[in-house]
Amino acid sequence: MDLIEETREFVTGLLAGEPSTHDISHIERVEKLCLRIREKEGGDLQVLQLAALLHDAGIVREHKEGGNHAVYSAGIAREFLAVRGLEESVVEHVASCILTHRFSRGIQAETIEAMILQDADRLDALGAVGIFRSLVSMGALRALKSTIGTVKETSMNAYTEDPFEGFCDYMERKPFRIMERLNTVTAKEIAEQRMRIMHLYLDELKVELQ
Repeated sequence: MDLIEETREFVTGLLAGEPSTHDISHIERVEKLCLRIREKEGGDLQVLQLAALLHDAGIVREHKEGGNHAVYSAGIAREFLAVRGLEESVVEHVASCILTHRFSRGIQAETIEAMILQDADRLDALGAVGIFRSLVSMGALRALKSTIGTVKETSMNAYTEDPFEGFCDYMERKPFRIMERLNTVTAKEIAEQRMRIMHLYLDELKVELQ
């Protein structure tokens, strides 16, 4: 088994039963988006795929303990890749991409691979998939709060008494701000269509709630 497929299998195991929307399907959509963007923007294929596959490896720990899953994921990536004989410079490149991927942290990516991973992860929060993920995630966060008391401080709109109000607030704070924070031309082109879908949905939702 090559390293990419070994990594995929490893992450699939880590995220088995993951209750929100950072499951293996999200990971593989981000991976595909990374490869699509790379076709036009360039970048190291191995670094990009490994970073995409491992970027949310620490999310289960975040659900249990709080903290920043990007930091946990980078640590998992370092440990996993180092014992497989990957050069230290490559391991650190992968880890640095993972450390900068989170939208809520607002960290500037410094390499094309990190820029592409940021963009791909953000694109998966847009469009029809983005709407689906946001609603599933809100439900999962509310459930985690009621069962084990975990509260995600960067997603407080998930806990509003009126879930419609929380959803609309989330849309204004994240998806509708993503376009201005994309790095690559290719990602912006993909985002335009996905944003149109989200605006149409939210407009109709507001009409139906009147």
